[in-house]
Amino acid sequence: MLRKLGELTKQPTLKLLIVSVALLLSHAINAQNAERPASTRYEQRTPSRDGIGKFYMGREISHVMGHQGADWLERPEREREEMPNILVELLKLKEGDVVADIGVGTGYIARRIAPKIGETGTIYGVDIQQEMLDLLDEKMTAAGITNVKGVLGTITDPRLPPASVDVAIMVDVYHEFSHPYEMLQNICRGLKTGGRVVFVEYRAEDRRVPIKRLHKMSELQVIKEATPHPLVWVETLDDLPWQHVIIFEKIGVE
Repeated sequence: MLRKLGELTKQPTLKLLIVSVALLLSHAINAQNAERPASTRYEQRTPSRDGIGKFYMGREISHVMGHQGADWLERPEREREEMPNILVELLKLKEGDVVADIGVGTGYIARRIAPKIGETGTIYGVDIQQEMLDLLDEKMTAAGITNVKGVLGTITDPRLPPASVDVAIMVDVYHEFSHPYEMLQNICRGLKTGGRVVFVEYRAEDRRVPIKRLHKMSELQVIKEATPHPLVWVETLDDLPWQHVIIFEKIGVE
């Protein structure tokens, strides 16, 4: 089914129709479940090899990559596999933008964003591991980058200043959040109205992407998980070799 859906969504008209239907269904489901207590938001099952046994909207959450794997973030192959410079161009950043790089790690993406927003812009580099933030500081100092600020977040809150962020980006990290609802809720609180949330996730629809299953997400799953929040889907870009770039915009809540 995923394979057939992936083939269909390569056709623009069909893709728009499928995404529109998915949005309508998700909003209907979320309206029905609006009064559900937080304690029933997640489901515990026997964990799979790469998961924590905690499920959200039918998806098992994956294990977190610890700071011990930081070298993997800087692997040379990443230029070819992910084309980070193209990703940064797709973000359409401008001078003075405030960007939140959630799950910043060693700053692999942040240091490519930094020149785009200039000295008047700011990057909040958020991570839940102090060890990663220490590595981030080392990398930024070595590169002479001064507009990246490390932020020690928690598993439920990135601790962003309220209504301050123009773009929040999550590169290959959202699927690891142990509390995805709460994290996205608090990311939205940090966004300005009209600000964008960008999910960059390995494409689950494509079996050729050589990444573990729980470390990939489909476009429709991302849309499903974003709809409980004040976010509207803008577009999905598939210009990268292996990843979706799925963009939402924060809307005002009356």
